[in-house]
Amino acid sequence: MQRLMCKGKIHRATVTEADLDYVGSITIDGLLMRKANIHPYEMVQVTSLRNATRWKTYAIPAPEGCGKIGLNGPPAHLFSPGDLVIILSMGLMDEEEIRALKPQVVFVDSHNQLLQVDEHDLVIQRQEEKANE
Repeated sequence: MQRLMCKGKIHRATVTEADLDYVGSITIDGLLMRKANIHPYEMVQVTSLRNATRWKTYAIPAPEGCGKIGLNGPPAHLFSPGDLVIILSMGLMDEEEIRALKPQVVFVDSHNQLLQVDEHDLVIQRQEEKANE
């Protein structure tokens, strides 16, 4: 069985622009994408901390270190510059892939500059090991 898992996220990023006339997608500082294990054109979910709006789109990289978080196309109606968002990267995984998964959580400052990256071990793996003892 495959499960949809969070493999990385950028936590509390600030939207820097919303461009209704752009073709679509979210533009993300390339450094933040790399640290969160988000590949170019990978589907991501963007969640607004202001109003709980969720939007799924694909990610395109901006130059590393620029701090850009730009919502392009239709989501420009839902997100505004200054909004705080969480950007989630997800993947379908089987049980073996899940056991090896170490989600990356990227923390940024108010200018979307990298503060830290936390790598998480999954609790489920440890729980299963204890159950088998």
